[in-house]
Amino acid sequence: MSTPNLTLLTDLYEMTMMQGYFKSGIQETVVFDAFYRTNPSGGGYAICAGLDQIINYIKNLHFPEEDISYLRSLHIFDEDFLSYLKGFSFSGDIYAIPEGSIIFPREPLIKVIAPIMEAQLIETAILNILNHQSLIATKAARVCYAAKGVPKARILAYTVQGLLSSEAAKAPPTYLQAVYSTYQCLAPMPIAGL
Repeated sequence: MSTPNLTLLTDLYEMTMMQGYFKSGIQETVVFDAFYRTNPSGGGYAICAGLDQIINYIKNLHFPEEDISYLRSLHIFDEDFLSYLKGFSFSGDIYAIPEGSIIFPREPLIKVIAPIMEAQLIETAILNILNHQSLIATKAARVCYAAKGVPKARILAYTVQGLLSSEAAKAPPTYLQAVYSTYQCLAPMPIAGL
């Protein structure tokens, strides 16, 4: 299966900020931490998930010609900036809490150290992927706890919401939350039911 190009899974203002840095010649290295403010559904904890998807996103980060053409059609971006994007690749460093860790509000989950334009671009996608996958993992952990050891199946296929829900069914959180099986054929875990 091919990996979709998610480079434009970003807010427009991230792109306009990048162009501003580009035009101003600002190239400094910055540090940002991703964290969350409150636990989902009033729970006492959350589960960190989505790191494999974030790594895959970063590794595949590029602007193919169709993305450049789309950005050009907005009549916001100058040609020299669009030329820069054609050769774009991420050169920064990312540090993270291990996948499946119990996490709490206001603690850094991911630290990005990168040139300012690169850090700006990936901010939205990191927050989107991390928040969505951690929410799925936390929900599944709570279902497993409530089920008190009864084998769980079919959780993910019926509870995943959001833009990347079809991809989420294939993501590692499925297994790490102790969901033992699924009816979802694309999930990387045992299939249950007929």
